[in-house]
Amino acid sequence: MKLARGLCPRRPLLLLLAACFALMSLSPTAAAAPADDRPVSTEVSFTGANGVRLNGTVFSPRAVGGDRPALVMVPGAGPGGRSELRDAAESYARHGTVALTYDKRTTGYSTVHRDYSLLADDALAALRLLRDRPGVDRARTGMWGLSEGAWAVSLAASRSADVSFVITAGAVGMAPARQQAWAYGEYLAHAGVSGSLPHTMQGSFTRQLVGAGLFPEAGYDPVPKWQRVRQPVLAEWGTLDREAAPRESSRTIARALYRGGNRHYTIRFVPGVRHNLNATRDHGFDRISRLPSDYAGFEAAWIERLSLGLPPRSIGPAPHQQRQTRALPSPLWYDAGQVQLAALCVLAFGFVGYPLCALVRRVGKGRGRRVPSLRAARWLSGTGLAVFVGTPVYLLFLALTAAGVTGPVLLGRTLPWLALQLLAVAAVGATVWTGVSWWRGRGRIGRAENVRLGLLLAAGLVFVPWGMYWGLLVP
Repeated sequence: MKLARGLCPRRPLLLLLAACFALMSLSPTAAAAPADDRPVSTEVSFTGANGVRLNGTVFSPRAVGGDRPALVMVPGAGPGGRSELRDAAESYARHGTVALTYDKRTTGYSTVHRDYSLLADDALAALRLLRDRPGVDRARTGMWGLSEGAWAVSLAASRSADVSFVITAGAVGMAPARQQAWAYGEYLAHAGVSGSLPHTMQGSFTRQLVGAGLFPEAGYDPVPKWQRVRQPVLAEWGTLDREAAPRESSRTIARALYRGGNRHYTIRFVPGVRHNLNATRDHGFDRISRLPSDYAGFEAAWIERLSLGLPPRSIGPAPHQQRQTRALPSPLWYDAGQVQLAALCVLAFGFVGYPLCALVRRVGKGRGRRVPSLRAARWLSGTGLAVFVGTPVYLLFLALTAAGVTGPVLLGRTLPWLALQLLAVAAVGATVWTGVSWWRGRGRIGRAENVRLGLLLAAGLVFVPWGMYWGLLVP
């Protein structure tokens, strides 16, 4: 009893101390403690190839113990730059590796024009800046490249021994046109699309893009560049990569490194992630931006081990690849730009000229005989013009979205493609109808109307092989 009474006066003091500790734990300084893990970011700028000024950000570990390994991060295709790779760079910095990201050049790089040699020189300029920064281990300063960026960093590594190591994500081992045609097929098949549209996208459409010069670096061969890479390489693919044909690309790159005498490469397949090693909710066919919780952990450990010696050759088991890539077939005579241009001119003169002449005559209040084939001709002009304009617009839309946006699919066809095919069939029927009506009323048609209908019928006749070439008149 006395002992209990003796402790009673201290209870308020103990409660007060406990309350103070609780308030301290909720103070702004304590609440911000997890933020100490955030990397230090520093804005930088440097001069790339041909004097182009580029801006970037260096992400450094907050707690630095001595000089740290570092890497330059090169993004994939498109205008993306620092914002695209910020989360990945911060993750590398949290794992102890300094990372530099920078905005891609706009001079000499666009949707229809790019030069991987320029991109490689830009990456080397970024590397020079990074190597000169305090806290960076110059002996362990390398490059990281995503997809198209892998072509740039492999080319840069083949040019400079200053590149200590190479890490790639989703590297492609074949020509860009061949890889993109395969990716079109993967995305369309996943959406449930069958029939002529996948063949059109992978065949005639891709060949026409290449022939028209709208597919940059379409025939670029990465193999000779990989054969000249002597640095340690960590090449990674997601097991759910639907864009780089990972099984084929990994074998091609490993074979090129081996033939070039490089025995210090690691071929790794990361389970459950997509092309850019990000997480996925749709088996790799979506494009969400979310890094796995262990992102950059394996890679940072691989870089750290370089200080102990060169890594041995290691190749992991490749994921199953249901469809193989195919080289684009050699162009035939009807693939030639002159032939396609001539067909487009005939279709434009016929389908556009018919209603245009009618409009001019109506504005001029001209009078003419009523032509028996008028209704059929209107059908032909309307349906033909809709298909003539709609087909390239829709195919270009699919190309710009990498066939990732298809919308509803009915009978194995996207709704826009099904509509174009139905209109194409209607145009063929209208061609026959117009020809029969014209023949029956040929004695009552004037010279000017004969010319007008002749151009329209010529367009209808050319439309048949044109529609078959583009897959509009085949199942």
